[in-house]
Amino acid sequence: MELGNQTRVLEFLLLGFSQDSEEQHILFELFLSVFVVTVLGNLLIILAVISDSQLHTPMYFFLCNLSFADVCFTSTTVPKMLMNIQTQSKSISYAGCITQMYFFMVFGVMDTFLLTVMAYDRFVAICHPLHYTVIMNPCLCGLLVLVSWFTSLSYSLIQSLLMLRLSFCTNWVIPHFYCELAQVLTLACSDTLINYILLYMVIGFLGIVPFSGILFSYTRIVFSILRIPSAHGKYKAFSTCASHLSVVSLFYGTGLGVYLSSDSSSWRGMIASVMYTVVTPMLNPFIYSLRNRDIKRALQKVIGRTLCVQWWEH
Repeated sequence: MELGNQTRVLEFLLLGFSQDSEEQHILFELFLSVFVVTVLGNLLIILAVISDSQLHTPMYFFLCNLSFADVCFTSTTVPKMLMNIQTQSKSISYAGCITQMYFFMVFGVMDTFLLTVMAYDRFVAICHPLHYTVIMNPCLCGLLVLVSWFTSLSYSLIQSLLMLRLSFCTNWVIPHFYCELAQVLTLACSDTLINYILLYMVIGFLGIVPFSGILFSYTRIVFSILRIPSAHGKYKAFSTCASHLSVVSLFYGTGLGVYLSSDSSSWRGMIASVMYTVVTPMLNPFIYSLRNRDIKRALQKVIGRTLCVQWWEH
């Protein structure tokens, strides 16, 4: 095929999970339910943090950003998949595919940085409690989040621009439920060496540097907790980290399952992708709210206030 024809790709085809109409109906209801729970759960966390002045602290500021990133992260893939199932179509436009990849990378990388920043916040709170308010001042917290956003947006933009220079062959079928970068690169006819170098460099960077930071923080935290004389003090210190540690384990466990899988288009690879992109953002609000009294209290206030307003209107 001539190069001119190769570069005029108008759309890709997303194979998804199943071709059976009955199974697709079940998948639609399942993913719609998960998406609604994810959006509502994370928006409630954001609303609770914003509305309660007692939660205006660095830890909940980072949690608020994480919830926002999770809502956006899920929204990059699930709505398009639901629309394709409902319309019995598997197509996604070339521009739509590049856009989906861009935002998927933005919010995926953002999640990684935010979890690292939150680990540092817990490290300072437990290992240097007397200097916590001085170290974790509003200026530093804002700077950490801004740097995270800038890095995420910059990498995603560079990778997306590199995708635009590629030409594609006649096979435009993506054996996945969203435009996964590595899968799209396999369809390209032109040289993808630079794309793969950048991809593996970033995967290596995000897999080593943030994870090492989290590991270092929690190693220091564990040693600090063990030095606390009372059992109640140890429990109280550990309980402030338990939620974040659970989310980190879930995020990195499923994320590594996706990127270390030998074939991400296989059934096992797609299940790992679902856990990473859909299930983990849904579980985060439950993990933080179930193990956190402050969030529970703030949510009760928000829900109680909403019910009072509805009752008054009626």
